Order: sequence, then C-alpha cells, then structure tokens
Amino acid sequence: MSSLVLDEQTIQILAKKHETSTPGDILKAALSRVPDMTFACSFGAEDMVILDMLMSMNAQVNVFYLDTHVLFKETYELIEAVKQRYHLFHFTQVEPALTIAEQARKYGEELWRRDPNRCCHLRKVEPLTKHLQQYDGWITGIRRDQAPTRAKAQAFEADRKFHLVKVNPLILWTEEDVWHYIHRHDVPYNSLHNQGYPSIGCFHCTRPVAPGGDLRSGRWTGFAKTECGLHR
Repeated sequence: MSSLVLDEQTIQILAKKHETSTPGDILKAALSRVPDMTFACSFGAEDMVILDMLMSMNAQVNVFYLDTHVLFKETYELIEAVKQRYHLFHFTQVEPALTIAEQARKYGEELWRRDPNRCCHLRKVEPLTKHLQQYDGWITGIRRDQAPTRAKAQAFEADRKFHLVKVNPLILWTEEDVWHYIHRHDVPYNSLHNQGYPSIGCFHCTRPVAPGGDLRSGRWTGFAKTECGLHR
C-alpha cells in the first residue's frame, strides 16, 4: 500500500494514549482502528504470548511466519505444536524467492558467513515486504528492553519502511513478564529457550547467550549486527 491507513498525527495520538496500556488493550485498539492486520510470528517467546492473546480474543487477523528454510528443527516442531494447540491450520508461510541452493549459485556458498545483511535481505526483508503490501498494519513482539535499537519503540508507529501502521503491544514488558504469562497460561514455546537461546533465528546465525548477557548478543556473532532489517 502506498499510504498509511491512519495519518501520522492519529498514530502519534494512539501511541501516547496507549503508552501504559496493557498488551490486550493495545491489540483491541489496533484491531478496531486498523482494518486489515497481519501478525508477524517468529515463534519466539514474545510472539507466542501475542499469538495466545490473539487466539483468546478470536481476533480476525492474518498470522504469518518467515520461513527462511534454515530455521532450527525445534522451531519447525513448535510450528506443528502451534497448529495443534490453536487449531491454526491456515496461517501463512512466507518464503524467500530463492532456495538455499539457488542463493548459493547466485551469491556464493554460505552467504550468511560473508555478508549476513544481504542474506537477511534476501531471505527475510524481501519476502516480508511483499507480504506486507497486502495489509494496513502489522503486529510485532518487540520490547524496549531487548536491545538499544528497540529502546524507543512505541505501541503504535508509522512504519515508513513498509508503509503501514506498526503495532508493538509488549513494549513495556520485561523478559520476566513474558515468561510469567507463558507459564501461567501454559503457552507452548521453543525448547531452545531452555538451552540459553533468548533470541532465536536461523540456525547458522544464532548462538546461545551466557546468563546475564545481552539478549540479542547471540545473533550474528562476530558482526556489528543485532537486527535482520525488519525493524528500524
């Protein structure tokens, strides 16, 4: 879509109004104000919380995930568990244009080791951009305390990169809040979280983090990179 469904002043007003709102209230406001929403589910702990909230609300929202073809086997196992738990058989699998073999032929073997930014662009940003063109807004699980790059996230934002309204219902939550919800509501989660992986992406570019370490430090180890390019 070429323009935002809500003008930027309205988005700023919503952000201010919902600065201290609960995630549930933020989601309800988003679903009532933004006509056609999609939820980007990475199957990380935060996204499992949001998915559970949306399912409990019987929300009419598209749920999609980016399948880079190099996710951990534990992530694929969780996807199947999610289908069973929530009877969610129609969520959208968004894939890159190139297979891993095709990418290797065009850009060389193991692109993620040499140029992770290009690899993320090909396998995440490009397919995400194409998917989001169909919607007025998208929901993400980012939290302010996850990384310095996310410290200024708002409940409602004008996403100029993808030209739609971006909704972040968990901005004020801590990691403790997330896990309290998961255990209280018996929400399924990726077993890698029990093995020192606070943030889980593709298996080539994700490592466990030592206790007390930065939550994003296990991503793209050895590179000055903590984001894949989906979030500004």
